[in-house]
Amino acid sequence: MNNFAQLQIDLRQMIIAIETAVSLVGMNDTNHGKRVGYIAGQLGHQLGFSEQDIQFSFDLGLLHDCGVSTEQMHANLVNHFDWKDAYVHCNIGYKLLRDFEPLSAFATPILHHHTPWEELQGLEVSRQDALMANLIFLSDRIDVMAASHYETDILLARQEIASSITNYAGAYFDPSLVSAFQQIEKSEAFWIALENRHITRYTWDMGNFKTSSPLSISQLKQLALIMAYIVDQKSPFTAQHSIRVADLARHLASLLGLPDEQCEKIEIAGLLHDLGKLHTPDKILEKPGPLNDIERTIINQHSYETYEILRHIEGLDEIARWAAFHHECLNGVGYPFHPNEKDLSIEARILAVADIFQALVQDRPYRAGMPLSKVLGILDEFTRNEKLDKEIVTITREHGDACFEIAKGHTITNNQSNLLLFSMDDDISSRQRATPETNT
Repeated sequence: MNNFAQLQIDLRQMIIAIETAVSLVGMNDTNHGKRVGYIAGQLGHQLGFSEQDIQFSFDLGLLHDCGVSTEQMHANLVNHFDWKDAYVHCNIGYKLLRDFEPLSAFATPILHHHTPWEELQGLEVSRQDALMANLIFLSDRIDVMAASHYETDILLARQEIASSITNYAGAYFDPSLVSAFQQIEKSEAFWIALENRHITRYTWDMGNFKTSSPLSISQLKQLALIMAYIVDQKSPFTAQHSIRVADLARHLASLLGLPDEQCEKIEIAGLLHDLGKLHTPDKILEKPGPLNDIERTIINQHSYETYEILRHIEGLDEIARWAAFHHECLNGVGYPFHPNEKDLSIEARILAVADIFQALVQDRPYRAGMPLSKVLGILDEFTRNEKLDKEIVTITREHGDACFEIAKGHTITNNQSNLLLFSMDDDISSRQRATPETNT
């Protein structure tokens, strides 16, 4: 039964999914955004914010680092209190959200969430945006100072953290925010709640408070495009991979005669299929040679990470499975779930072909992109070995030239056009991968 028209996706749950994906970049610390959201909400409560502003503060905390895609960027942000290139991820986050109406109100606070308070007051920014931006800056720095103490000695370290924050009042932080922090930090419960087992429960509970209006299909697609951009910036060798897989998957679905609504859902799954790669170490994605056994097992986990990010979003269960099954094979030799052939839907099979096709034509650190003839030969071999669906590969071969142009990004699609909204200059984008500075 086609339930496309009844698809109702909650914005809050998608915000949590964005945070879950982006926080994977932290590798061994995957709850930073959740903690920043919690701290911001607690400060807002202490300051007498309205319930609406408290909710906004929490969501802003979840979203504040949506411009971070690489380990190196993350390392610089957590190792330096005032890193000179912190503005890079602020600019990226701003550009990602400014034209997406459901989240556009978060764009300006994200742009300035590393701007010191004394500098912020001289900018043409509304009082509300300035307050929210500084609220997140404060919450973010509190968490960075506290991160190494969770689960061990946080109740002993809190006094030193509070003292450090107080010293920055007026220069980096609004004194009224610092005063509110001085009040709430006295509670042991405030600090204990930030530990992993508690903050994940808190975020789960917050996810049950649904927003008043669900996302439309066009909005869901636009948000998926934003998430695709974030993951594709993980490495220059994966740039636009998700977008081109989505374009190719939709094209193949249309050639196979699937209804327009189903084609659009497949496209969304294509945009989201590699979210889990945000948890893959940069050095593995950019290794200029074959992966060893350990590296292969690490990268093979990304499909499951994608599933974990998406499966908690009510109404997105089908898309979550299609996205997570993009490395599964008909003969059961894929990963990570090994479903039976009957459990591999046509949508998942289309994504598998689109993903392999695009990966083969794209330049990778260990090889140049392949010509069409070689790609089709590999797809035929995978068909003979019962890895890929024969009908889908046949359609791909029959329309090989068009598929090649889409996979290479030579055909301008709506996704390609919308990508221009997020475009960054090469210098700023390259700073995502800048070598971490010496700690001072």
